[in-house]
Amino acid sequence: MSKILIIEDEGSQRMLLREFLEERGYTVDEAETGEEGIERVKKMAFDVVLIDIRLPDISGIEVLREIRTINPEIKAIMITAFQDVKLVVESLKRGAFNYLVKPINLEELLINIRKAQENLRLEREVKVLRTIVRPERLKGIVAESYAMKQVVDIAIRVAGSSSSVLITGESGTGKELIARLIHEKSQRKDAPFVAVNLAAIPESLIESELFGYEKGAFTGADREKPGLIERAHGGTIFLDEIGELPLPLQVKLLRVIEEKEIQRLGGLRPKKVDFRLLTATNRDLEEMVKAGTFRDDLFYRINVIHIHIPPLRERKEDIPYLLEHFLKIYSAREAKKIKGFTREAYELLLRYHYPGNVRELENIVERAVVLSQGEYITTEELPLSLRKEIFPQEQEFLSLDERIEAIERSIILEALKRNNWVKTRAARELGISERVLRYRIQKLGIQENKK
Repeated sequence: MSKILIIEDEGSQRMLLREFLEERGYTVDEAETGEEGIERVKKMAFDVVLIDIRLPDISGIEVLREIRTINPEIKAIMITAFQDVKLVVESLKRGAFNYLVKPINLEELLINIRKAQENLRLEREVKVLRTIVRPERLKGIVAESYAMKQVVDIAIRVAGSSSSVLITGESGTGKELIARLIHEKSQRKDAPFVAVNLAAIPESLIESELFGYEKGAFTGADREKPGLIERAHGGTIFLDEIGELPLPLQVKLLRVIEEKEIQRLGGLRPKKVDFRLLTATNRDLEEMVKAGTFRDDLFYRINVIHIHIPPLRERKEDIPYLLEHFLKIYSAREAKKIKGFTREAYELLLRYHYPGNVRELENIVERAVVLSQGEYITTEELPLSLRKEIFPQEQEFLSLDERIEAIERSIILEALKRNNWVKTRAARELGISERVLRYRIQKLGIQENKK
């Protein structure tokens, strides 16, 4: 449970707040003056500090500045009288988490403390993730989780050999990136890397594409054409979706692997080729062998070394770094200065299970960057399908804070729409000042849309 410090010169107010919070399990300390409060923060780690803006010795804003210098993580909630609007705005600029107006509504206080706790938890979680190990970024690979670090480690260790490697994993996990890493860390790095997606080639054309053909080999063959395997001579060929290779061609590929020679369609003489073979699939080849749809001898030839890439849902530690990685790439491409994600959007992206894995995450970030009109990506820029995926299933498990925030956002949005996004009129309708409305809009990540 969080430790809370109350800096308030009114004894009865301090007692009321302390008793209320201690009854709810919080550890509470108190200070009567600003200087006393600063000394408390120097000696003890607090998560949340309640600061009266008007104190007998120094101003609450000065206290805020000092304690945030001592502990930048600390969440400060300012306590103010109604007439201190200018001081409230100043405190928010200096990093206060929020403010409450006297007389304090205790339930509202509790809501704000819980929000501050959650905000602090997320900040600490990201900080821990960033400091556990140094992010491994190799040619676009983000490997922060233990599982992906193991994948990268194995790929680098096998790069120097000439053995065939089978890379397995669901679609979108980054199998080609690992194949490219193996090639780039090998002695063949200066020779061609030829990537072939067998699922993307019509079955009738696979043979001629892989093995090539001579002029006149078939109708329309008006010139000779080297096959993709031949083009990889001296380098690496990567056959993605190897499970899609028809059985008759599996026999021919096996011979090429064993003999290291290729014969073009219509050709009379075989030609020696030197290549490193990497393959990948999202299918269960062992089950296909049992079913008779994939040759067992070919399976054993391509599966000398096996690397399995886990799905993104099993390595969620990578998600924050992938979000940062792709945000940087697409913000630069679109020439936008996007600083990050709002808390709500970030939480949503962390909770999503990504059936399309890294490829889906990348597409989501690219879309959000293209649509974004502000400094932060909000939930409005995320796909509706993603939002529906999360909210209908988890709505009943949302915390009180999350539900209240969702309701607040909805009320403000409706008021803005009714008043054609004229903030002065919307604020008047809501019974708050325009400054407070602007603060709420920024905090909730609401983006202006007059359409």
